[in-house]
Amino acid sequence: MISLVNLVTEILSSLTLIGDVLLIFLVYKILTKKDIKNNFLNKNGLLFAFIVALIATCGSLFFSEIAGYIPCKLCWYQRIFMYPLPILLGMALLKKDNKISHYIIPLGIFGGIISIYHYSTQILKNSAICSAESSTCASRIFISYGYITIPIMALTAFALIIILTYFTNRSERRSKNE
Repeated sequence: MISLVNLVTEILSSLTLIGDVLLIFLVYKILTKKDIKNNFLNKNGLLFAFIVALIATCGSLFFSEIAGYIPCKLCWYQRIFMYPLPILLGMALLKKDNKISHYIIPLGIFGGIISIYHYSTQILKNSAICSAESSTCASRIFISYGYITIPIMALTAFALIIILTYFTNRSERRSKNE
C-alpha cells in the first residue's frame, strides 16, 4: 500500500517532469520569436502562474509539516521567494493586473538562483551548507526520474512562473501598442 507521502511525492515529481517539458516548449517559443498574439497562454498566464505558485507552496508545506522533512537554510531561502508569489499572483488575478510581472519575475529569478545552487550542493553532496542534521538536502530523501529532488521542484516552479508572467506581460505591452 502506498503512503500519503509517497503518493504526494510521486504526484509532485510527475508535475515537475511535465513542467520541465513545458519549459522546454516555452523557451523554444521565446527563442524562435513565435507570434504569441491572442494566445491562450497570454490570456491565462497569470492563472497558470498562480496555480504553479500555489502547488509549490502547498508542496513545500506538505514536505515540512506533514512528511516531517526538516528544511535546511537554502530551503528556507527558497521559501522566502516562493511564499509571497501565490498572494501576489492571486491579488493580480482578482484585479486583472497583468503588470505584476515587474514584481514576480525578480522574486522568481532570485529563488531560481538559490534553487540552482541548492541542487548543485545536493548533487555534489556538499551538505556543509545544510544546518539541519537530517535536512532533505543532506540526506536527499528521494530522487525521481533520475534528477528530480526538492530543489529541482522549486527551480521548475520558479522558471514556470517567470516565463508565464513574461508571456502575460508581453501580451499586455502588445495590446497597449495596438
